[in-house]
Amino acid sequence: MTTRIDATGTRIGMWIFLYSEIILFGGLFVLYAVYFYEYPELFAKGGKELNRIIGSLNTVVLLVSSFTVASSITAIQRGKKGQAMGFLAFSIFCGLVFVVNKYFEWGAKIHHDIYPNSATLQDGEPGLNIFFGLYYVITGLHGLHVIIGMVLLTVSLILVLRGRITASRYALLENSGLYWHLVDLIWIFVFPLFYLVL
Repeated sequence: MTTRIDATGTRIGMWIFLYSEIILFGGLFVLYAVYFYEYPELFAKGGKELNRIIGSLNTVVLLVSSFTVASSITAIQRGKKGQAMGFLAFSIFCGLVFVVNKYFEWGAKIHHDIYPNSATLQDGEPGLNIFFGLYYVITGLHGLHVIIGMVLLTVSLILVLRGRITASRYALLENSGLYWHLVDLIWIFVFPLFYLVL
């Protein structure tokens, strides 16, 4: 006896979940805007402390991974299991590159005593402490979403390998792809807010 999956229902459920995620990050972006209005010069100063090369690299990595996730869905729809697995594996690798880059970036900041309520920031201007507080909260939350996305893509990869995701049954892969695209979309807003702030 085969279990019937309501593909339309799962898509609608995923879109509702994605909207709730957009509201979460949207609220954080509004908070950023309020404090940016209060401390524009200090936010610009804080932005100069961040590594634009790593930020740019992470942007490219996520954009490429979004393309390969979409390609994996197209491949499975065409019955090309091997291609779908290759695209998924590459997307997971891109997520890993992003997380490792973020680990080294955070590590360098913490090593230089730049983190919320550190002695360096407490003795400085309050706007810098707020900037880096928002930086750690927003990029940390985004990083958590990247890790969750990697888990979803890994589960999808295993199910493709086992023949559970096929050309006629790929709702989980499609929803995992939607989640990954959300992660990418959020970073497109995060990158200029912190790394390109003027």
